[in-house]
Amino acid sequence: MEITDLDRKIIQATQAGLPLTRHPYRTIAAQLGVSAERVMQRMTAMLEAGVIRRIGAVPNHYRLGYHYNGMTVWDVEDVQVNGMGERIGKLSFVSHCYQRPRHLPEWPYNLFAMVHGRTEAEVAVQIQQIASLLGEHSRGHEVLYSSRILKKTGLRIEK
Repeated sequence: MEITDLDRKIIQATQAGLPLTRHPYRTIAAQLGVSAERVMQRMTAMLEAGVIRRIGAVPNHYRLGYHYNGMTVWDVEDVQVNGMGERIGKLSFVSHCYQRPRHLPEWPYNLFAMVHGRTEAEVAVQIQQIASLLGEHSRGHEVLYSSRILKKTGLRIEK
């Protein structure tokens, strides 16, 4: 897909997030001098072509009261990691779940699942639920708690 001048302007207008207005696509459209329908059409086309990976909310968990944010890392049998990852990713308290390569012998973990809680005890219950779900397929795990929000931005296009 060739990125048009309008596509570039839409990316620049949305790369820091959609406007926090009742009708964000109308707001962007007004800035660019096109219709909201045209903005949505171009964003959909870019999404389908892979120019844009996703359109979604990126919450600030700390501001929402979730001060215990833990990346759980699991050593799961390679033949089971995809199926188990799908099951874990569907848990209501898991915000994202994905597979990463191991770096043996220092890093045996290949399945990552981010959990969020208001208390350490709440997160401990969530981790236990994941451990129970994995059962015999888990050969060990760790929890890496975040102390601040890390990069939550994608590619930036300069004007």
